[in-house]
Amino acid sequence: MEKSLRAARLATFAYFVLNGFLLGMWIVHIPTVEEHTGISHAVLGWLLLLLGGGAFAGMQLVGPLADRFGSRKVVPLSAALCSAALLLPGLAADAWTLGPALFVFGFGNGCLDVSMNTHAVQVERGYGRPIMSAFHALFSIGGVIAALVGALTLSLGWSAATTLGAMAVLGLVAAALASRALLPPESAPSKETTATENGATETGPGEAVTENGTAGAAAGRRAPSRIWILAALAFMLMLSEGVANDWSVLHLKDVLDAPEATAAFAYGAFATAMTVGRLLTDRVAARIGTVAVVRYGSGVAAVGLTVATLAPAVPLALVGWTIFGIGLSGCVPQLFSAAGHADPGAAGANVSRVAGLGYLGMLAGPAVIGPMTHLMPLNLAFFLPVAFCAVACFTAPILRTGQPDEAPGVGPAPARQQA
Repeated sequence: MEKSLRAARLATFAYFVLNGFLLGMWIVHIPTVEEHTGISHAVLGWLLLLLGGGAFAGMQLVGPLADRFGSRKVVPLSAALCSAALLLPGLAADAWTLGPALFVFGFGNGCLDVSMNTHAVQVERGYGRPIMSAFHALFSIGGVIAALVGALTLSLGWSAATTLGAMAVLGLVAAALASRALLPPESAPSKETTATENGATETGPGEAVTENGTAGAAAGRRAPSRIWILAALAFMLMLSEGVANDWSVLHLKDVLDAPEATAAFAYGAFATAMTVGRLLTDRVAARIGTVAVVRYGSGVAAVGLTVATLAPAVPLALVGWTIFGIGLSGCVPQLFSAAGHADPGAAGANVSRVAGLGYLGMLAGPAVIGPMTHLMPLNLAFFLPVAFCAVACFTAPILRTGQPDEAPGVGPAPARQQA
């Protein structure tokens, strides 16, 4: 069982890398596709909304499918769809063909996002300790690999259609190879279960599995309102993350008059801190609990963004964006994990709700901050995500399902063997 669980974890890593890689390959080729189709920046902005709309639709559709048929079937199909759809923007000739291409690619991306996170929750349940943040770190690494590969192919003069087509084939192969190690839908092979006096088996705090394998009714009744609170927190925290993606470089350039090359370090510092933080968060969560990760992480993020907002000079602003990334890095994975563990029978649907609303938050960042800049300086508009991080800090106990300071649905892990 431990061998199959380890293989399932590696396969899930592969899908997270693949998702980040496919999305990164599209991002790298945005200027090339824009030039080839002859569209303006404004038209591209509207068409990107179709990508977001497709992703949201895919997330909402695939969650229940993962619950019904199991992630083992849904994840590879979603990865294959996302891989194949990567070619479509490269073949687009104008705005009318690029729009549907982006919607289909976004749909595949949304399907893969929710299904792989649902399977990650299943793997985490088998491990009995927090491992979700590392999966999200691998997504970021996939984007870095895409940037390197894209830079190489562009320097060689490859067309967007050629590069995206080749990467689509590579993605199809990777999706097929990794599928063999995914866990069956019935249950994750748990390393340790605790028999209770009445004969039930505990799979985590507040979540008992009876003889017929169904989750306790109490947990199912508690899930809906709690899931929507988790989704609201995901909206706020992913909007905050989107602010860094969309506005950190402009902050240094327009507010602090930094040169463009220097301003680029703002996003670089944030993205690097996010990746490193997610690689370390699982060990931290195992020691202090996921509630503490979200509470202190969002609090640190609020402090970091406040430092960046009020910084009078570039070096201090870079420090602020770095602290913001470190604090924010581990929060969203814990929300996904909590949603998936709230009710194992509806893990896919719950993850789709949290991921979907969170994704809308990331898309809403430019739409919210942009109009605010007509009323106040850009840096002062950042106090909105500061407030959102503060809300997450004070509402973090919503992740707690039973005993304090433990991963929701994972349970305490004293002296467990490592896989």
